[in-house]
Amino acid sequence: MKPKRLHHVGIIMSSMDKAKEFLNRFGLEEDYTEFVEDYQAYCLFTKFGEQECPVELVIPEGGVLAEFNNGKGGLHHIAFEVEDVSATKREYEEKGFMMLEDIPVNGAGGILVNFLRPRFGLGVLVEFVEKK
Repeated sequence: MKPKRLHHVGIIMSSMDKAKEFLNRFGLEEDYTEFVEDYQAYCLFTKFGEQECPVELVIPEGGVLAEFNNGKGGLHHIAFEVEDVSATKREYEEKGFMMLEDIPVNGAGGILVNFLRPRFGLGVLVEFVEKK
């Protein structure tokens, strides 16, 4: 399944203060923030224009994301929008690739998500996003 577009780029920040500093430093504006229970993290999305995609700043409250890059955070994933996350999972698994989740997870902002394991993304963690 070919992606429709780049949906966002995800960056893990070690704290909300650092996320706000990142916004200020680069002149970005917050669109919305939502806590995603399955990943124990706040997901802050930036505002974006018609020809742009947002940046997602992920602020973990614990779990494996808090340990990313030895707790320092950094560039974490790219996300592609697809028509159907479950169909995308089946398609990649038919090729012998593995996703992180057995079933899609509810993400911030009313989306369903699943991630292709980095070893199957040539070292890149790729998230697939379906708008609900």
